[in-house]
Amino acid sequence: MNNYRILVVDDEDDLCEILKFNLEMEGYTVDTANSAEEALKLDIPQYNLLLLDVMMGEISGFKMARILKSNKDTANIPIIFITAKDTENDTITGFNLGADDYISKPFSLREVIMRIKAVLRRTAGVQMKEEDKLQYKGLTINIPQKKVTIDNVEVSLTKKEFEILLLLLQNHGRVFSREDILSKVWNDEVYVLDRTIDVNITRLRKKIGEYGKFIVTRLGYGYCFECE
Repeated sequence: MNNYRILVVDDEDDLCEILKFNLEMEGYTVDTANSAEEALKLDIPQYNLLLLDVMMGEISGFKMARILKSNKDTANIPIIFITAKDTENDTITGFNLGADDYISKPFSLREVIMRIKAVLRRTAGVQMKEEDKLQYKGLTINIPQKKVTIDNVEVSLTKKEFEILLLLLQNHGRVFSREDILSKVWNDEVYVLDRTIDVNITRLRKKIGEYGKFIVTRLGYGYCFECE
């Protein structure tokens, strides 16, 4: 048994029950909802992962994801979209919304279970050491002091490097495009080339040593901090 709680949101009741049964057999605690409206009435922060259908009623899975990602209490909950929509644009939309994976129907239950395990492995390791400190293994970010340490040894980062690392670690498992990083870290500053992001990421990886490998490039999508 494990302590992970999963919420399945899909308007197909039979599919919800099938996923619930099989995931509970794997030791997960599973709740289901047949619409985003129903799901949003639940205590979402209690869940470790959400499985969202895209095509649902008035509030689609994409819209629900936007709502959750805009709330600090639910922004870091991993999301896997399960949907019949499988075009490239739909997939890109899902990842840009912060999805951790995207599974097209029809799918095998074995595949779903393996992908869930992979996402939970990636996203379970980051914790708030204290209210103002973010930690992954020996890497710690002291947010008020704008300081990064590795095994209690301070790492010298530029302001932009610090803000990129904080953005990625706070949202571990979420892929940020270069445009996302520019808008969140550089805001409306002078014109900045996409290449500037790549240069800062390269320097950041070198400065944080063994933790640099966790800043992963998703070709065609962007960057994310991916835990083991």
